[in-house]
Amino acid sequence: MPADLRGKAANFLRALAIEVGGALDLGRHPPGDPMDGVGVRYSLEVPGEPVIIEYMIMRDAKEIRVPVLVWFC
Repeated sequence: MPADLRGKAANFLRALAIEVGGALDLGRHPPGDPMDGVGVRYSLEVPGEPVIIEYMIMRDAKEIRVPVLVWFC
């Protein structure tokens, strides 16, 4: 992955973690498309970049995990 894209993806993930936490604190749906029926797995694209991310919400640990990051080159 090119360095500039790596930086953009890292910044996006930081912002995503903040946005997910805020949404959950307010009782709203987190960003992305739900991938399961229980609200744990979501997918979304990094806007303007060839990257798709799947993330999981670990509510008890108050964190997100990114098991899948796909970069289309």
